Amino acid sequence: MNDRRTVFKTLRDLGIRLTPQRILILDILRKGNAHMGVEEVHAKARTRFPYIDIATVYRTLHLMKKIDVVTEVAIGERLHFELTHPDRKHHHMVCTCCGKAFNLAPEYLERFGEQIHRDFSFEPDVRNFTIKGKCSLCADKFEKSDSIL
Repeated sequence: MNDRRTVFKTLRDLGIRLTPQRILILDILRKGNAHMGVEEVHAKARTRFPYIDIATVYRTLHLMKKIDVVTEVAIGERLHFELTHPDRKHHHMVCTCCGKAFNLAPEYLERFGEQIHRDFSFEPDVRNFTIKGKCSLCADKFEKSDSIL
């Protein structure tokens, strides 16, 4: 839903008001880096709307998540958000060492979900999924430091 008109139409169709604050927050996500933290969104919003409260940013992001306009990923101790795009759905892999986030194609989790359904007759919700671990750079560093000891 990177397209501004598509996002606004979705909100209107759901009866959600397009307040100046919501428009600003969505524009910041659309123009910004993927996986933006709440504090980063708030800081950028304050440059254009100095009196915006961080609670407004939280409420707006959580509303947009609820209606699948944004996705949420935990990176370290903080939540990060990005706009969803129907043609480019993906999940996340987050390095627990450096905090870097990587995209994971949905096919991996679709197969995983199908296997769980077959084995356990359980219908998993894998629409928004984050896998934590070590990226190749951190794994290499860890391996090298282990070999020194």
